[in-house]
Amino acid sequence: MNIRRNIVIFNVCWSLLISSSLAWMIFNARQEQRRIALITARSVFKQIVITRRWNSLHGGVYTPVTEMNQPNPYLEDPLRDLQVNETMVLTKINPALMTRQISEIAMFEEGVQFHITSLKPLRPLNEATPIEKQFLQSFEQGKKEESDFIEEGGHQVFKYMAPLITEKSCLNCHQKQGYKEGDIRGGISVSLPFTMQIPIASMVLSHLLIWVIGLVGLNVLGLKLARSYNVIRRQAVMDALTGIANRRSFSERILAEFTICRKSDAELSVIMCDIDNFKKYNDCYGHIEGDDCLRKVAKCIEDSLKRPIDFCARYGGEEFVVVLPQGSLKGAMTVAERIREGVENMRIEHIESTTGGIVTISLGIATRKIVDADSYEQLIQCADKALYLAKKRGRNQVHQFTAGDENML
Repeated sequence: MNIRRNIVIFNVCWSLLISSSLAWMIFNARQEQRRIALITARSVFKQIVITRRWNSLHGGVYTPVTEMNQPNPYLEDPLRDLQVNETMVLTKINPALMTRQISEIAMFEEGVQFHITSLKPLRPLNEATPIEKQFLQSFEQGKKEESDFIEEGGHQVFKYMAPLITEKSCLNCHQKQGYKEGDIRGGISVSLPFTMQIPIASMVLSHLLIWVIGLVGLNVLGLKLARSYNVIRRQAVMDALTGIANRRSFSERILAEFTICRKSDAELSVIMCDIDNFKKYNDCYGHIEGDDCLRKVAKCIEDSLKRPIDFCARYGGEEFVVVLPQGSLKGAMTVAERIREGVENMRIEHIESTTGGIVTISLGIATRKIVDADSYEQLIQCADKALYLAKKRGRNQVHQFTAGDENML
């Protein structure tokens, strides 16, 4: 289980999650921005259409002719102008002119701007801008409305446009252009100076904070998990009492080394070790002292191994096992004797001992090339037989297994 790799994967997933959340929030904010702008622009367009309809239902309205309000040269109506008296002349304002005049007033005010236009305008001032032409052409293809955020006058505006449908009252002016009732004769564009800004900076900062907190949490928890896993893993392969490898770890190691030895035809030695008279030691000194004795002997065995590839483990109870890969029988004898002497030199008192009143250890050695073992289990059995003979011959000694030992058991 690669905890560090998993932490990296979780960090990447967390980063992707936060990035996706930020992108989704910005996307939704832009959608909400467009939705609000669209609702506002539709409302303005609808009010303009209602005002035009009011004018159309009355057949136009009359207003005094002034310097700013001149008769409409594009309105062909015998009743276009009415002489009220010597000083007042009234002129008819049709829906199109009324819309244009209102839009001109709006141009001098900050806020919503609108423009009546057509692909075939009667009045040159009503000529469509490039984007309005694009919108008008889409209306002829069946689109009901068009909108977009654009740059206009150095500012971002929301441009909205919807078509104007020819009504019966409109034919008085536009029938000669070929329009009939129900045709699209143009449209009104609405420019909304949209000031609703998306708080991208605050979104980024908040997500960045959440991302950092998440990363810290993931890494802290990941490291704690890694430490816990290492403790559990160590407990699974290490003997809790002595601190050296346990029998399970030994089984895995001996199998691997035996396989290597068989392929390379190298020697493999196993040393079985047993503390002499240990049951009597426990009975005499108690289990607490017995556990301490086991720890000291395990440390002595571990310290006696000089090569990094050598391995020792607690085999069970007061028994220990040593694996010496790629070494000679002579080297195994040297290591075994070093272990025996090391235990003896600790001078751990043992008044019930039959080997001089101190704790001693007996060792049995088996080497693969000597016994020609077919399996590592057979090699262990041979080392165990050699250990039995070492104890039978008086303890506190090393015995190496030979073919003739089979007959002495």
